[in-house]
Amino acid sequence: MLKRKAYDKLIEWKNKSKGSTAILIDGARRVGKSFLAEEFGKNEYKSHITINFSRITSSIKDIFENDSMDLDLFFAELSAQYSTILFERNSLFIFDEVQLYPKARELIKFLVEDGRYDFIETGSLISIKQNVQEIVIPSEEEHFTLNPLDFEEFLWAMGDYASVPYMKMCFQEKKPLGAAIHRKIMNQFRQYMLVGGMPQAVATYIDTKDFESVDRVKRNILLLYRQDIIKYAKGYESKVLSIFN
Repeated sequence: MLKRKAYDKLIEWKNKSKGSTAILIDGARRVGKSFLAEEFGKNEYKSHITINFSRITSSIKDIFENDSMDLDLFFAELSAQYSTILFERNSLFIFDEVQLYPKARELIKFLVEDGRYDFIETGSLISIKQNVQEIVIPSEEEHFTLNPLDFEEFLWAMGDYASVPYMKMCFQEKKPLGAAIHRKIMNQFRQYMLVGGMPQAVATYIDTKDFESVDRVKRNILLLYRQDIIKYAKGYESKVLSIFN
């Protein structure tokens, strides 16, 4: 598991909101939104249900369309569909790729008011802002943007938890790092510049230490972004692609 600073934001939200708000994690594709939410659900709740709206079944859609006004029935049917026991104030629902089914996002208002369970939504940055024309965006929704791993998170992934605190201490005390430590950190930073912060690229580098394999991962992600540009920048595809490239 790649340790993310955003995990602490979710802990803070859970402890402070106590079910009074849902939280929406947005961000670019492949920055780790779904993985972060899943890990949080596994670690911090007695049970969790992930509803992935990119591959929602007709039976799940039918529950949202026809049974959401009776929340007792709504929760009972979802519990049965996902073979997961729900525990009041100790179960989490994850609405993954919620931008693909705006009705679920609109329903958040009533689910939060019910108060039995917690709710995390995830959505891609572009489409989450577009697919809201026909819904009322719930006011009971906090949100934050998840970015790729920063340098400190990259070091954590590499097993180094000491370098950044040491750098901060030296900065605060106005002391030099020392030549050996400086060389080590600069070498790590060069690796970070080559690998980047996309979780899949970082995980590939940890497993293989092969920059060519990492580059293939990053090229595939860039291809997805170009496909999104063609999909969402209607009428401006060529201009946006030329800027992106």
